[in-house]
This record gives sequence, C-alpha cells and structure tokens, in this order.
Amino acid sequence: MKKIVFFVLLGLQFVNSNSQTLKYSNAFLGIGIGGRAMAMGGAVVSSGNDVTSSYWNPAGLMGIEDNFQIGLMHNEQFAGIAKHDYGAIGFKLNEKSRAAISMIRFGIDGIPNTLYLMQDGQINYNLIKEFSAVDYGFVGSYATKTGIENLNIGANMKVIRRVIGDFGGAWGFGFDLGATYKYKNYQLGVAAYDITGTFNAWTYNLSESDKQQLISTGNALPKGGLEITLPRLVFGASRSFELMSNKLSIRPEVNFEITTDGQRNVLISSKIFNMDPRLGLEMGYKNLVFLRGGLQKFQRVKDFDGKETLNAMPSLGVGLKLSRISIDYALGNAFNEGLLAMSNIISLKLSIVKK
Repeated sequence: MKKIVFFVLLGLQFVNSNSQTLKYSNAFLGIGIGGRAMAMGGAVVSSGNDVTSSYWNPAGLMGIEDNFQIGLMHNEQFAGIAKHDYGAIGFKLNEKSRAAISMIRFGIDGIPNTLYLMQDGQINYNLIKEFSAVDYGFVGSYATKTGIENLNIGANMKVIRRVIGDFGGAWGFGFDLGATYKYKNYQLGVAAYDITGTFNAWTYNLSESDKQQLISTGNALPKGGLEITLPRLVFGASRSFELMSNKLSIRPEVNFEITTDGQRNVLISSKIFNMDPRLGLEMGYKNLVFLRGGLQKFQRVKDFDGKETLNAMPSLGVGLKLSRISIDYALGNAFNEGLLAMSNIISLKLSIVKK
C-alpha cells in the first residue's frame, strides 16, 4: 500500500510540474457547428433538439424522434485557409434514451516548412516541404429522461487528437454534461463543457537534424507536457410563440457563456470568470422555411484615438426542411467591419425512420 501511495504522489507531482492551463485551449471545440446554430449566434443551448445537440448540449438529443439522424457540416474560414468539418449520427435507443457519435475536424493544410530553407548560407526553395496542422474531436454522447417530468440530462465523452505534421501531436480526453427543462412554452438549458478539465498530453518527434537546425536558427526546442482545458458553462433560455393558426413560429433565445481560463475581452470581464452573452432568433413558416439571426462575441474595441466602442459579431441564415432532409445555411460575421472576414457555413441533416 505504501508503494502504491508513493507512486500516486509521484505521478501527481509529475502532472503538477509538467502541466499548464492555457487560455483558449482546444479552441477549435469552441467555434460552433451547424448552420442553424451558427445563424443564431450559437444561442441554442436550450432549444437544440436534433443530432447537433451532441455538440451544444447532449441533453437536447432527447428531441430526436426518428430512428436515426445524420448531420454534416462544412465551413471554411480565413478566406478558405482553414477547413472546419463536422459529421455525426444520432439514434434512438428507446423511448427514454438517445445516443450519438460525432467527429469534428479543424485543419490547415499546405503549411510551408521553412526550417531548411537556408543551407550553407544560401536560400534553396526546393528544400521547402509542406505539412498540416489538424485538430480532431471524437465525441460519444448519451441522453436520457429523468424521474422529473420534462427534465432531460446528457453527457459527452471526448477524445482529442491534435497533429502538427510529423513533428508532434497530442492525445486528450474530457467530459461534458448538459440538462434541459421545458415548462409550457419555455425551454431552459445548461451545458458544462470540460467539466473535469480536458487533458492533452503533448509529445514531439524531432530528428537530430531538426533539433540542430532549430538551435542554429535561435529557436527553442519544444518540450512535451500536459495541457489542461478548464471548464466553461453556458446557460440558456428560450420561448416559442405560435401565430397565424400555428403557421408562423417565433423562437428567441439568450445564452450566457461563463469561462474560467483567465481574463477575456468580453462584455463582463474579470480575472476570476468572464461572461459573454449570445442572442438568437428563429422564425419559421409552416415548419418548412426558416429565417434566423444572431449576435455573439461582444467585445470592447479601442480605436487609434483611444475611444472605446462595443462591437459584436452578427450572423444571418436560412433553413429549408423538406420531408426528411433539412438544409441550413449561415453567414457568420455578417456585415461586420471587424478584423474577421465573413464565414459561409452550410449543413445538412437527414432523418431515417426504420419501418
């Protein structure tokens, strides 16, 4: 027993000395997925009820009424430099539970490796090779009803794989929890991401020539270690309105994201925690055509004269539901004069009913 305790304490000491918590760690998991959600500024934690809920709030998977749902998304950012893709399948286990498996990929391909650009004091462009920096997230989700009427809960188990060419990479894992509650026309939701902290263990595989080249050019050698993603919480509330004999539906939603990884430039900012609101609105006609809009990422921006203004990232989108197929489009950062360019997001959802 004493030996076991000794090695446990030794392991904890290793973790403490070789781990670090970074702001925006695993940031690719915070971009958002789905044309509907992104058009609404990411404000869907309480109203999400399809396969994409595996990302936003796993408890929302209880909204799946079909035997299977398949969701796909493609998004390009920074003028097509970065590719952001998502795929998921959700399925109905029984009347009380649902499950889903999903995958997220965010990558930049064709990055020039200029480490050996200069040899013997001469520049040789033929020595430039390309590599990719890719992040993967593999998620298994489960949702179930509780003994309390209209209260559903869900959980995610995440496996993270991050790859930087042949030089190095990381494996990580973490957990999310979520809950939704419906009262009349009101819907409440809460999602806790990385609830236990998500751990990424980095390792690097550099050849001796790579190490010598880095040292000779004044660069530090990368070291492996443990990167920890701290928890973040999102609270949401929405209400549905039915007009024109239920032909017209209106659903506004507000979300509040709370982060704990350090001070950020958000609406409510501090060193302990930060709060960033999201606003979304969805209008539907005959459950066939949808128009959506949203606001997110509220920031205080200073100009060259020191004047501070409040800036936000707007989004717009449309949706079309045809029988078992739904097509959603979102224009991220729409009509905003900020530093980020517009982003076109399109997603597809297919529902399958087993006869």
